[in-house]
Amino acid sequence: MRHKKSRRKLGRPTDERVALVNNQVSALFEHGYLNTTLPRAKAVQSVAEKLISKAKRGDLGSIRQCARVLPTKQSLRNLLRRVAPAMQEVPSGYTQIARMKYRRGDGALIVRLSLTRPLASEKA
Repeated sequence: MRHKKSRRKLGRPTDERVALVNNQVSALFEHGYLNTTLPRAKAVQSVAEKLISKAKRGDLGSIRQCARVLPTKQSLRNLLRRVAPAMQEVPSGYTQIARMKYRRGDGALIVRLSLTRPLASEKA
């Protein structure tokens, strides 16, 4: 039974799954959108929304928590300088999932996970 199990397994061992989700969150913050399968998008959406909420706080502890998850400095900079300021007035619901097509090889549903607001321009 799967009662009270919140994580999605995505058919991978734990270390691969964590790396996959973290890399996709990083790509979301760098590009503003991400094309992937529906189960992956839901896993990424959960992590990304929590990171945006932490980045909006802006104190040192929350910035360090965000840095633990994101694999590159560039994605952390984008989160702090572009994504968080763009979402400052939004209380929740920072991302959205739009269905696109079915993949030709295996018929998996491909969706676009994107940020709901356009990103703020670079200040540096």
